[in-house]
Amino acid sequence: MTPPERAGTAVDVEITRAPARPGTWAALRPLVHRLHFYAGVLIGPFLLVAALSGGLYALSPQVEKAVYADLLEGGPVAIPLVQQVVVAQRATEVQGLVAVRPAPEGGTTRVIFDDGSFPESYRHAVFIDPADGRVLGQATVYGTSGALPVRSWIDELHRSLHLGDAGRLYSELAASWLWVVALGGLALRLGRARRGPFVPRRPRGRARTRGWHAFLGVWLLAGLLALSATGLTWSQYAGGNVTALRAQLGWSTPSLDTALGPAAAPSTGDSHAGHGGQVTPPPGAADPTQIDAILGAARLADIDSDQVEIGVPTGESRAWTVTEVDRAYPTSVDAAAVDPATLAVTDTVRFADYPFMAKLARWGVDLHMGALFGLPHQLALALLAAGLTTLVVLGYRMWWQRRPTSVSRRRPGPLLPPAGLRSLPWPALLALAAVTLAAGWFLPLLGLSLAAFLLLDVTLGTLHRRRRPTT
Repeated sequence: MTPPERAGTAVDVEITRAPARPGTWAALRPLVHRLHFYAGVLIGPFLLVAALSGGLYALSPQVEKAVYADLLEGGPVAIPLVQQVVVAQRATEVQGLVAVRPAPEGGTTRVIFDDGSFPESYRHAVFIDPADGRVLGQATVYGTSGALPVRSWIDELHRSLHLGDAGRLYSELAASWLWVVALGGLALRLGRARRGPFVPRRPRGRARTRGWHAFLGVWLLAGLLALSATGLTWSQYAGGNVTALRAQLGWSTPSLDTALGPAAAPSTGDSHAGHGGQVTPPPGAADPTQIDAILGAARLADIDSDQVEIGVPTGESRAWTVTEVDRAYPTSVDAAAVDPATLAVTDTVRFADYPFMAKLARWGVDLHMGALFGLPHQLALALLAAGLTTLVVLGYRMWWQRRPTSVSRRRPGPLLPPAGLRSLPWPALLALAAVTLAAGWFLPLLGLSLAAFLLLDVTLGTLHRRRRPTT
């Protein structure tokens, strides 16, 4: 039998032994869980609105084609472009010809005007049937996509809730947190999965809800990360940082040089004779009678897409521009500048010559908008939006299912352990602080909202501890 003094010594040694230091993930998991909880509850409404409006926008091109079929469907081209422009100028009261989009196959020509009275990126278009020169109607169009009123209304809803620049903060906040929520959920799932992270468990109650929430989150992860990254590229604050970073690294999209030498006398050729009723341009304005020749010169420079926009120069000694606007893959966005005096191509910009990151940015925007692969792409985005909506709803259902039934047990979600981050090794702690500060600086709304979450967490935790009954 062991002597009593040896037994006591063994007990003393066991009592005084330092507790094992938890691993990095064991120390980080409560923080990730807490952050995932707060972001899900407080950012969830923004994500829900973005998902619903984004899913609606993904299907809006099909809605637009049905609603505006009378404006968008035309016959084979039989009327010279200049004659279509003249008809449009006579049909509208809006002055200031700025662009013309010749009819693609089966479509209509858009003659576009802007007199300075329209909001940014909005213009007025007259739709002409290229088969007989009839005016089919007029409408306000938006952006490079030329979205008509129904689609542009949905676009503004998704982008800013029709609240202007202030409303854009909602979509930037949602995009700033989406990647954090998605990656945090993946980490939590991988850290606790017993049957693999890709198969939902089938228990009952809250565990079942959590299983389906995790299952959807894992399978939608790539799409959610893509939506977050591409959505941030044209947001107000984070988008500005992205643009500045691209400029510093030489990743900006090349621009077309439209500057010409000293103004030359315009071409006096009679190639457009016979089109009676031409509108004489005011002094200093571009002469639209040259538009067919300008388009022909650009075609010779391999601007060969059937979807192009001919840009009217805005001042003297400036070239006309012909830019491809087909966003479907393979991307057609080549552009050429044409001197109206000589019909010489003075500059070109080819998508093939873009820096890789500029190409990636172009593809990212078109991926986000559902423009790359037509209807299958639009349907995939709509399903992704439906999946994100389901994730948010399941998250709120979990929150409801775990609600305490007594006032004394109410607390703001899963509390952090007392040791908190102090148990992390100092290199990991420094790395975490650096990543947090960098993300907060580059994504300002993420940083500000994270600071607000921490303040809220400290306040609620203090209140909870004060209300807890003492023993």
